[in-house]
Order: sequence, then structure tokens, then C-alpha cells
Amino acid sequence: MRTIYALLVGIDAYRGPRHARLSGCVNDVLAARRSLEHRVGDRLSVRTLLDGEATVAAVESALRDHLGQAGPDDTALLWFSGHGTELVLDTPEERAVEATGRSQALVCVDGPLPDKRLGALLDGLAAGGAHVAAVLDCCFSGGGTRDPRWAPRFTPPDPSWLPPAAPRDTGGPQRASGHVLLAASRLNQLSYEADYAPDSASGAPVRRGVFTHALLGALGAAGPDATYRELLAAAHAGVRRSGFEQHPVLFPADAGGLADTPFLGGAPRTPSPHLLRFGADGWEVDCGRVHGLPGGPGTEFTATGPGGGPLVARAVLADRTLVVPDGWAPEAGRVHPVALSATPLASAAVTVDGPEGFAKSLADHLTSPVVRLVTGPEAESAGLLLRVQAHGDGQVRVLRRDGSPFVAPLPLYDPVDTARVADCLTHLAHWHGIRDLEARTSPLRGHIRVEIVPWGDQEPLVPDGNGEIVRAYDGPQEPWVSIRLRNLGDRPLWCVLLDLNDRYAIDSTLFPGHFIAPGHTGYALGNQPVRLSLPATREPRPGAYARDWLKLIVAEGELNTVPFRLGAWDPYGPGARGGAAPDGVLRLAGPGGRDVGPVRAAGPGQWATRTVALRTVVPGPGVTGPGV
Repeated sequence: MRTIYALLVGIDAYRGPRHARLSGCVNDVLAARRSLEHRVGDRLSVRTLLDGEATVAAVESALRDHLGQAGPDDTALLWFSGHGTELVLDTPEERAVEATGRSQALVCVDGPLPDKRLGALLDGLAAGGAHVAAVLDCCFSGGGTRDPRWAPRFTPPDPSWLPPAAPRDTGGPQRASGHVLLAASRLNQLSYEADYAPDSASGAPVRRGVFTHALLGALGAAGPDATYRELLAAAHAGVRRSGFEQHPVLFPADAGGLADTPFLGGAPRTPSPHLLRFGADGWEVDCGRVHGLPGGPGTEFTATGPGGGPLVARAVLADRTLVVPDGWAPEAGRVHPVALSATPLASAAVTVDGPEGFAKSLADHLTSPVVRLVTGPEAESAGLLLRVQAHGDGQVRVLRRDGSPFVAPLPLYDPVDTARVADCLTHLAHWHGIRDLEARTSPLRGHIRVEIVPWGDQEPLVPDGNGEIVRAYDGPQEPWVSIRLRNLGDRPLWCVLLDLNDRYAIDSTLFPGHFIAPGHTGYALGNQPVRLSLPATREPRPGAYARDWLKLIVAEGELNTVPFRLGAWDPYGPGARGGAAPDGVLRLAGPGGRDVGPVRAAGPGQWATRTVALRTVVPGPGVTGPGV
């Protein structure tokens, strides 16, 4: 039977006058223990360190000795409630991996436990095969790997605390985090504690961390298979309903990874692109204009879980959409997976040239609201036109407006093949919708500069006459570059850098979502080289090339990045035969067709985009790469 090893650390009584006394941290970990005991029963092996017991040495020792017992089928959980702090970084090597210019630390009773040290200890546990998770309820915990009514859990750094040295690794793939983190706040924010109604009939209020209170509530309402992403979304909504200006953080947030495993371990699940939750402004779905969603009447979602129903949009904001459940009552303490089911205007137009039976079958399979069948003049005015041709040779061709192919011809021998064509059209519409995403007006435009620099150089490359940055192979050696994101503005900004390639894939590995402080620089892959190579299926012979579009999305706060993820188009892969599409992109339900009345107009929002076109070539005559 799988064992859950838990280390619970709560510190209210700090030593010395520099550190304000807290009142809710011990309550936090005692309540967390009760929640864990209720959830996993006798599978729980717990060690608790309270107040003076929680020295740096004791915490590190318990991490190694207690949580270190966790084997390949076990779970190791750290829960810390106490003060957090931050330290200014001095060296370029440190700033290359911390785009805010600061390092975070947990504050034990006798000093700091830096984030890099804590992260290494947790990843060391994961190296042995255990599932490793951390819950941090302290200030600046998003990088850490609480007035009289509301106490901030922050303490200023002692002059004797020196920031840890950050090693620089300039070769090989970036090492992924081995643990999942649920943090009370962003790495530049305070976290708070406040008084709450008691758990029992004692009548006395109980002080707890705002985040811990919300997270324990989410755990109590969640089912046994709730994932970290779903719990964080529910806890985030609870914190926002309480009125506190702190934003809980999930790390890493990559789709299909640790964030999408059930709480305390299990097999990863394919995440829903969108989640419904009850926030400060009522019911909301975590996508908006920045994800390509148009405003105006007609936007609808449909809950994909059991007992769900339709949701009608009342306002499409920059990062989220406020909705009203239509004919059903979602449970306010939980999050619900939903899919986009109707929009005022599809992003792609489709024309069909082929037998009447094929055209009708394709229309039946085109259930996604991002594509629509058109004829005549509508096709001429469409922004993205997908021309489908089927002429009795057993193949279907998907062509651009000029007649060039988007993809290789698709087979057409049975009804499953028609579903495959519909999936292809939806895939192409999604990819182009993200590539062409743009905030028409934004006060953030130009605040972040994208620079592509030859590895080892300092001067950024400039686009050629076609508007592309071109890098060439040197014999068999692919070109290496560094990609920098410079914040030229006057405020911290959250950035994600997407790589859209000519195989119609979208990936966020380069810079998966992080804040960059004013005057600071974020580096793709943590300042490791970005190796520009042709795909494995494309021989690097003279004249061959590959194209990428680097899509920068800038916002004032974190965004849901799951809708941005898309695997390369594969006509025979998962999702290409009429089921769920690969990599978390769900087949969307058909439009409901109801008149939802007027929707309040939303402003442009605080977000911006920038696209950099990149071509990797093998020098020589001829052109063998694709056109996109």
C-alpha cells in the first residue's frame, strides 16, 4: 500500500525583534494534518515541527530522513506555514535564472532556507522515484520552492543572510522540476493570515493563512482524483473571494505533467483546456481575449463533466470570461471542466469541393465553433480560408487560398476518415488563431523586447527583407542561439514565449510563464542554448529549411497556458479519428444556437503580443521546406 510521508512545519513564535509574531501557522499545519488523515487514513506517516523545533537544520534533516523514506510508489509532502523573505541577487549568473532579480527563501525559526536549496532537496527526493509535492503558505512563496486584522507572513532579510550561489549550466537539456508546488502567492507578493469561523462549536474564531484556509476548503469539496491544477484553481478563487490581493501559484504548470496528477500522486490526466470556478465576480471560465476568444453575444461554454450544462458569457475579459449557468447549478466549492461550445464568429472558414455525401458528412463532423462552412462571397472575405477538395481518388486535400497544400493529402475510404478531415481543419484553425493572436491596442505594447542572439555573442539578430530572422547550419552543426526577453517598462510583467512550428505544433517550453521585473531580462531555457534544428523527419540537405514563429504573450498576471498547447498534426495520431484531440485540446461541442441577449463590452485588457518569425536553413540551392 502506498505510504504518504508528510512533513508539516508551522512557525508562529520567531526569535528576536526583527521577525513579527504570527498566529495562524501552527493552526494551519494542525488543520492540514486533520485533512490528510481524513483523506488517506492509516497510509499517512507524518512528522510535525512547530515553532522552536523548526530550525533550518531540523527542517533539512526531516526532509532527508523522514520524507527520504518515500520510495517509488510513495508520496513525500512538505507543508510549510510561516514567514517568507527575499534576497537581492548580485551576479549575472544568478539573474539569468531569476528574472525578478531576487531570490526567495522560507524563514525557519533561526534563519532562511533558500529556494534553490529547498528545490534541490525536494528534487533529490523525486530522483528516488517518489511523488513529491510542497505547499508553501508564506510571502513570496511562488518563488520558494501574513496590520492587526490581517498579518502578512513576511520578514525582512537579516544582513547576515547571503543569497545562495546559482550554478550556471550552459549545455544539455534544461532539467525539469521533480516536484509540484502549490504556493500562497506570487514571488513578489505578500501572503496573509486572518480570522475565520471555527471548525467546531467552540465559538472562538480561528486564525489561519488565507491560502491554507482556501486550499483546505478546496480539498474538502474535491473528489478523490482532483488534480493539483484543479485544487489550485479552486483555492485561487477562494482567496479572491476573500478580498485579499494575493495570487496563489502552481509550479510547474505544464499541461499533462505534475500539475495534472491527482493530489498526493497518481497517473497524469489530460487537462481540460478551460476550468469553471466561482470567483470574486461570480462564475468565471479561465480564458478570455488573450486566448483568442472574441467578445460579443453568442459566446457559450459547456461543462464536460457529469451533471454539467451550458454556460452563457456575460463579459469576455482579457484573461477570463464571466458566465451564467443556464439551467443547472454548479457546486461553488469545486472547479468544473468546460469546453468552448459557441462563439459569435468562427476564426476559420471552410469551403468544400466534392461529392454531396462527403460535404454533408463533413458538415456533421465539423462541431467545433472555431470553424464554419461557407460558400460564395463569404469565402472571399474570410481571414483564414481552408479549401477542402475530394474528387474520387480516395484522397482529400486541404488547400490554402492560393491552392498550395496545408498538409499532405488525407485518405477518404470510410466515415472515420471524414472525422479525421474535420479534426485536421480544427487543428489548423487553432494553430493559426494563436499565431495571429493580437491585442489591437494595449498599453503594454513594446514593454518586452524579444532578442535572438547567436550563442556566445551579444548583439541581437535583425530580420531580413522578408521579415524573418534566418540562421543557417554550419555543415552538420545546427545553429545555436540565446533568446532574451527584456522588460523595458516600469512594472513587473508576466510573460510566456510560445514556439509555433511548421508542423502545426505549439509549445511553451522556451519560457513557460514567469514574471520579469522592470529593467531585468528573462532567458529562454534558463539561459541555456536554444538549438535550432530541422525536425527528425526532414533530412538536413542543402536547401532544406524549417520555420518557427516565436509568440510572446505579455500580461499583468498569470494566464492559463493549457489552451496554448498543441501537438504536431498527425493524421494517424490520437484524436485524429474523431475522438478527443491530442495534447489536451478537446473536441468542442456544437453551438447551442440560443439568443443570449446583450453582453457587456469589455476593454482591451492589460495584455500584448509580439511575433518573431524564424527560419532555420541548410545552405545550398533549392527550396524543400514547407510554406505555412
